[in-house]
Amino acid sequence: MITRRDLGRRVVVRKIIGQRDGRPMSSDILGELVELSEDHVTVRDERGNDERIPRALVAAAKPIPPRRASYRDIVVLERLAAAGWPAADTDQIGEWLLRATDGWTNRANSALPLGNPDVGLDQALDQVGSWYATRRLTARFAVPLPAFRSLDRALEDRGWQPTHRVLVQTASLAELLAAQPELVDLPPVHVTPWPDPDWLRVVGDRKGGLPEVAIRVLTGVRVPAFASVYDAGELLAIGRGVVDQEWLGLSLMEVVPGARRSGLARQVLASLVRWGAEHGAERVYLQVEADNRAALALYSSLGFSTHHSYLNREAPPAS
Repeated sequence: MITRRDLGRRVVVRKIIGQRDGRPMSSDILGELVELSEDHVTVRDERGNDERIPRALVAAAKPIPPRRASYRDIVVLERLAAAGWPAADTDQIGEWLLRATDGWTNRANSALPLGNPDVGLDQALDQVGSWYATRRLTARFAVPLPAFRSLDRALEDRGWQPTHRVLVQTASLAELLAAQPELVDLPPVHVTPWPDPDWLRVVGDRKGGLPEVAIRVLTGVRVPAFASVYDAGELLAIGRGVVDQEWLGLSLMEVVPGARRSGLARQVLASLVRWGAEHGAERVYLQVEADNRAALALYSSLGFSTHHSYLNREAPPAS
């Protein structure tokens, strides 16, 4: 049977709908578990309709794997994530988004395909190369997969080298709220609309510097939040959240080396999730490098699963 830890997950519920020849007849209901009480189970289908099923009529229920993200789902989420990490300098080639921020972070300095370039592929790639060259940057792509598999293969054929893969993970905000009680024996988390100097220093240490243009990336969104955990005047952990439509985006979840494995990352995440709920979010996304095993283990334990991935590729050296 399902439990409260399955709130927000995709489930199948077998409902008794009658009897025939003395045997129960049933129907399977597939969707997101949005409520679970002693008396009933509520499942939301893909059209957003809620079905409330009395417990007495539930023959069986279990969680099932998340539905594979569609092309549209991937494009929508990538567009939101790009808005949540806004590059200082942008342009378009058709539905390809070009981003540059003086080289600060790959996300803010790579081309993101969100559809077709509206010109031939080789012409589009030449335009990408020229655009980045004028900014003295190496041309890079962040290719969402599997939605743009054909583009990735074309880049590979043309010598664009892979650098690293990033997983875009998602979770239901209701599930995270249910699974994350506040750990009262840890220092409190402070959530503010602007990062303080210590917060920025930790980010600079993590990212290899913090140029002035980086502040535009961090703060240039409609609804930002910056989480900090201090103890005895020392900053131990940080995190960043942004809300756009029904999505809460998390980034820069960081605990200083001497304070790791103490529950602070969970504490920061829980505080940002509560903040997101107050601002109307219903789902959560984050991006994590595929080889970051510690982070992946943490996010998996909280209920995150991989929505899709993107592969970063770098232009071949000029001949």
